[in-house]
Amino acid sequence: MNDPIETPRRPGFTGHIGMRRAGFAQDYAQFELTLGPEHLNPLGIPHGGVYATILDTALGSSGSWMGDPDRFLPSITLNLNVSYLSQPKGGTRLTCEGRRVGGGRNIFFAEGEVRDETGQILASATGTFKLVKPRA
Repeated sequence: MNDPIETPRRPGFTGHIGMRRAGFAQDYAQFELTLGPEHLNPLGIPHGGVYATILDTALGSSGSWMGDPDRFLPSITLNLNVSYLSQPKGGTRLTCEGRRVGGGRNIFFAEGEVRDETGQILASATGTFKLVKPRA
């Protein structure tokens, strides 16, 4: 198996769009994002890429747990299938939960959903991910 890495202090793309990890445990990850004007499409609703990004991150993280919330095995996305279901009904905070639902030692399967503050499911996804060795 690959060696785990420390959670980076510079969160890269997820930090750039304002996402933050809100929960992390065995086979589970939760991320949150507060919507701003930069996340909206010309219709004034969240861009589909926002949902895809938060789902990809939560699902991929759900299989990366190494027993410590500050250590993880990074994963790459092999497949992500997103279903766009609804527009936000209230609030500006999105919550996304990802759950590892199967797989083996290096490749795993996950599912999850994005909800608004009312609990309305906005998008759901399933995906296949591969745990990888961090680049030096």
